[in-house]
Amino acid sequence: MSTFIKWFALSLSLLAANSFAADEPALSSGQTLYLPIYSHVYHGEVGKDGNPSQTLVSTHVSIRNTDPQLAIKLLSARYYDTNGKLVRAFLNAPVTIPALGTHEIFIPRKDTSGGSGANFLVVWSAASPANLPIVEALHADIREARTLMFITTGQAIKTR
Repeated sequence: MSTFIKWFALSLSLLAANSFAADEPALSSGQTLYLPIYSHVYHGEVGKDGNPSQTLVSTHVSIRNTDPQLAIKLLSARYYDTNGKLVRAFLNAPVTIPALGTHEIFIPRKDTSGGSGANFLVVWSAASPANLPIVEALHADIREARTLMFITTGQAIKTR
């Protein structure tokens, strides 16, 4: 076998090994997650007042511990409005989410304090590296004649 063929075969095997490693789920001892939230959604046409129509939605925030063995600790869940002003901190003290458990937060439809550009910053930690939680918000307006539902997903951010 030529040196080139040996080198090529070794390169392919290393490339394959690295691509499998990249598919391995990440573990972490904690993160800050940014979760987009909507108090209302704009739709339709712009009215005579210069504003589009709005539909208010309720929001169900779900913070799911995906680790089958380790608990995680929810350190904070802070709700900010469209202008980045803190509306409310939803935890008075850290909350432990057991393995495969879920912590939920509900914002009723009539609560418009966040606005269309609201968000949560969710901070969690673990005693040892754990599977990353799934943080989502289900937005809904369910009425007799129509249903509006959509989901937003949290994204890890760096804090400074």
